[in-house]
Amino acid sequence: MIEVKGLSKHYRSIKAVDNISFHVEKGDIVGFLGPNGAGKTTTMRMLTCFIPPTSGQASVAGYDIIKQPMEVKKNIGYLPENPPVYKDMVVTSYLEFAGKIRGLTGNNLKKRLDYVVERCGIKEVKKRLVGNLSKGYRQRVGLAQALIHDPKVLILDEPTIGLDPKQITDIRSLIKELGGERTIILSTHILPEVTMTCNKVIIINKGKIAATDKQENLSRNVIGCEKVFVLLSNPPTSFENEIASALKGIISVKKDENDSNGFVIETERDVDIREDLTRYCYERNYGIKEIKRISASLEDIFINLVTTEKEQ
Repeated sequence: MIEVKGLSKHYRSIKAVDNISFHVEKGDIVGFLGPNGAGKTTTMRMLTCFIPPTSGQASVAGYDIIKQPMEVKKNIGYLPENPPVYKDMVVTSYLEFAGKIRGLTGNNLKKRLDYVVERCGIKEVKKRLVGNLSKGYRQRVGLAQALIHDPKVLILDEPTIGLDPKQITDIRSLIKELGGERTIILSTHILPEVTMTCNKVIIINKGKIAATDKQENLSRNVIGCEKVFVLLSNPPTSFENEIASALKGIISVKKDENDSNGFVIETERDVDIREDLTRYCYERNYGIKEIKRISASLEDIFINLVTTEKEQ
C-alpha cells in the first residue's frame, strides 16, 4: 500500500530525511516514531505530496508521489499536527467544503458527510462554529475531513497532542476501529499511543530509519535477550543460583520487585526456557502459579536505538 525506497529531503547541508526505505501493508496501523526533529513530519509531507523529495522514490496506493501527485492525494486522508480547520465555519459547512474540493457532489457527498459525522462522534456539535469547539472536538473535525472522501490511506501527524486523557482515549479507539478498513500511519513521539494502537513500528532518528518491525520482534532483535517471568508457590531460598546453573542460556535471574515469590529470568536471544523451566519446577514441587514471556517496552527499545546511534 505504501512503498518507500531511498527517500531523502535535504535543505542545503541539512539532511532532514536521509535515504529511508520502508513498506506498509494494506490494513496496517503503523506507528512512525522518533524524537523531535527526527524527520517524521518531513516524511509525512513528502508522502502527502506537500513537498517534493530531494531524491528517492515513494508510492501510495500504487501511485508515484512525484509523477502522480493528484492520484496520491485522492487516496490519502491527511491530518497534520494542527488540523486545517476554518474556525469561522459551521462544522457541516466546513466538511461539505472539504468534500467538494475532493470531488464529492450530490448524494455521494451527503452520504459521506453523514458517515464521518457519525463515525467521528461529532453529531452533537455539527451545527456549531469550529472556532467554538474544544481542542478534542476540533481534532475530531480534522479527522472527519481526512476521512470525507473515503481514502485508502490515513496519515495522522500527532493526532492526540494537547488532548486530555478522555479525548486521547476516544481518538485512540477511533483510530483502532478505522485500522481494519484502511492503512494508517500514525506519526508521534508519544510511545504509549503506538503501543496501544499500532501493529507495526517504524523508528526514525536523525533522518534515518533506525528500526522497522512488529514490537515483539523489535524487543528481541534490538534488546538482544529474552525475559520470562515466573511466580512460584514454594521457591527455595537459593532459587536464583539454582535455576541459573540448571538451565542453559540463562543470563541472569532476579527477584520480582512486587512479589518475593516471583522471578524475572533473562536469557540469550532466541532461547525459550518456559518448557524446561516448567518441567524443572514441577519435578521439585515448587508450584508454578504463573509463567509468561516479557517483551521489552517500546520505551526500552526506543531509548536503546536512539542512545546507540548517539554513541556511534
